[in-house]
Amino acid sequence: MDEKIREKGIFRVVIIGGVVNLLLLTFKFVAGVVGHSAAMIADAVHSLSDFITDIIVVVFVRISGKPEDADHRYGHGKYETLATAIIGVVLLGVGVAMLVGGVKSIVAALGGATIEVPSMIALVAAAVSIVTKEILYHYTVIRGKQYNSPAVVANAWHHRSDAFSSIGTFVGIGGAIFLGERWRILDPLAAVVVSAFIIKVAVELIKPCMEELLERSLPADVEREIEELILSVEGVTSPHHLRTRRIGNAYAIEVHIRMDGNMTLNQAHAITTSVEHLLKERFGPATHVGIHTEPIK
Repeated sequence: MDEKIREKGIFRVVIIGGVVNLLLLTFKFVAGVVGHSAAMIADAVHSLSDFITDIIVVVFVRISGKPEDADHRYGHGKYETLATAIIGVVLLGVGVAMLVGGVKSIVAALGGATIEVPSMIALVAAAVSIVTKEILYHYTVIRGKQYNSPAVVANAWHHRSDAFSSIGTFVGIGGAIFLGERWRILDPLAAVVVSAFIIKVAVELIKPCMEELLERSLPADVEREIEELILSVEGVTSPHHLRTRRIGNAYAIEVHIRMDGNMTLNQAHAITTSVEHLLKERFGPATHVGIHTEPIK
């Protein structure tokens, strides 16, 4: 896919998500304040974190789409990885904050504290949030995979975490309204369950980013495929010293290969170019390929 088209597509997805998040978090804050619901105000804060990460994705994806320059010979792809990591860290912070808040509310309720009864507007806001954010999740994750953007896929999971957060809020508010005073503890209980899910998603987002930033090699099956592709080119033998890593949404591949030591430099260059083109055809034009040639022993 052309990088310009990819960048515009990602920008459009994130802008749509940002507008929806802005409208939703405003509605939630109003509903939380008017409806006397601490759970809804917390849910609004979660939507605010979504809106902030939308801005992060727009900024970093724009930077990651820039071509290589004198200071970044491998391009700017890792800026997108950094954006994904930031989203993961924000998610982790939101999850931990929700967990702590939920536990404190449970302890207070068990100690005899009274949890205020929310009103119907808070319940309606939670329902609207669930439906809206689940739709936004599916739209964003489909586009993220289409544009091969880990940052956009990460942002989609942030949308879904907000939907799950709203489910917990909906259950808590609904229980507090319809089941009586002693069931108001459902709100903080649901918050604890949802926060555990959010923390799990955050860790799953941060882990691969850290592996990439620490130069972890590509999976073994991908490296085997690389070697098979290299060996499929006539005249090439013994691929070795294979080094691989990710640079944002692209791969970097460096390898040593052996060829007949009696062939001309032009012949060796033509074969090496064939290997390079084959790898870029399979893994994308942004793939960085470095090949060192040696004579067959």
